[in-house]
Amino acid sequence: MTDAPFLLFCCCKYANIVPDNTKHEILRFFTRTGTPFHAVPDLCEMASRGDPAMKSMVEQEKLTIVACYPRAVKSLFQAAETPFKQEKTTVLNMRTESAETIIDALSKKEST
Repeated sequence: MTDAPFLLFCCCKYANIVPDNTKHEILRFFTRTGTPFHAVPDLCEMASRGDPAMKSMVEQEKLTIVACYPRAVKSLFQAAETPFKQEKTTVLNMRTESAETIIDALSKKEST
């Protein structure tokens, strides 16, 4: 198993609460660096359906979620009956952090 975290990227398709520029810059980073990631259209929608894919995500050794407010993301996983372990999960907030800040955090996580 690799030391790199499983990267989950929420495209926030339905709420439009994350600036498009922020999402695009982060996606360009993934593409430019060849960083493996898993993009989902919308975590809120997945949670509302109780999508079983959420369970496999939280079973990863390390999980980094690029989405919105950490408390909201935590609540979504709890609502889907797939709570994640906080000690092995990082949530990066595209609503309040710049793309540059998130990319810097992702770069540091990959190098550890």
